Amino acid sequence: MFDLTSILRPHILTLTPYSSARDEYTGKEGVFLDANENPYGSTLDGSTLDGFGSEDHFNRYPDPHQLAIKERLAPIKGVRPTQIFIGNGSDEPIDLLVRATCVPGQDSILIMPPTYGMYEVSAAINDVALIKVLLTPDFQLDVPAVLAAIQPRTKLLFVCSPNNPTGNLIDRKSILTLLENFSGLVVVDEAYIDFARSQSFTELLDQYPNLVVLQTFSKAWGLAALRSGMCFASEAIIEVLNKIKPPYNVSGPTQSLLLKALNHLDAKDAMVARILAQREELVANLLNLPLVRHVYPSDANFLLVKFDDPKAVFDSLIDQQIIVRDRHRVKRCDGCLRITVGTEAENDQLLSALKVYADRVPTTV
Repeated sequence: MFDLTSILRPHILTLTPYSSARDEYTGKEGVFLDANENPYGSTLDGSTLDGFGSEDHFNRYPDPHQLAIKERLAPIKGVRPTQIFIGNGSDEPIDLLVRATCVPGQDSILIMPPTYGMYEVSAAINDVALIKVLLTPDFQLDVPAVLAAIQPRTKLLFVCSPNNPTGNLIDRKSILTLLENFSGLVVVDEAYIDFARSQSFTELLDQYPNLVVLQTFSKAWGLAALRSGMCFASEAIIEVLNKIKPPYNVSGPTQSLLLKALNHLDAKDAMVARILAQREELVANLLNLPLVRHVYPSDANFLLVKFDDPKAVFDSLIDQQIIVRDRHRVKRCDGCLRITVGTEAENDQLLSALKVYADRVPTTV
């Protein structure tokens, strides 16, 4: 039986969160003399700012709990508003989860490389031990090895699915096995779920109280500059995150633009469809190049591509102002570059640049 209180840092249980002015009065009308704001407006008043209307008051603090966004987002995701935490990117809830559960110098988290690098960074920042269990050669969980590696003070397991940098979905049954056999939190990072033919784990939140699901507005929604991420979990876990987050962690302009974006679900879906079509075309074209050794199956908006000499290919692409990620030093990703699926024109530029390299350096078969 999962017991959240048993994995939280003891002082978190009795922590009194900061009470902001907007916590004490949530109304929209009135004479606001409570938050030491500038009563005359802002230096931006009267400016022409695309995306913002007259209802945007930059001199006032924003809603600390983003209630309007959660009300709009909940039916889209099939969850309750009280199961949603909105963060400054997904990196904020990652850090908050580590800080809420792990005592520095004593507790640990477990990750399964190759995977997203911020889990390890958050552990290092918070002086939390890191346990690593490699994915299998086909980039799946080694469930017996993971369960064997869990220690008494392991508080979190991070599973990225679709995984970054490999691009594949993690077997659903494997994740369920971890949920059913681990007494801490299993965090499923679904930053790329919109590009996959798979149901989100958000549908299982009520079934598994130790499940946390991360998503983002940065990828499919095309809002990376807003730095806004979503965290879905039980009401009890969300309450803890709200208790320890900064008072106004999501800016007013970000909240305003997110509300506008959530009115355009069809535009998001259309962009996803275009990216998926370009992904399939890019795979086919890459496989026709002799210098490409393998293109790994992808459920994301990027491809992991294997070359004989990835560093030379990477440098050649940089020389031609085509920027990809060099992953060849990452375990299980030897020989690989990670390539984001671009527009048709951008993908054509990539392919042309690869042909330039191939013409200059003969490929041995």
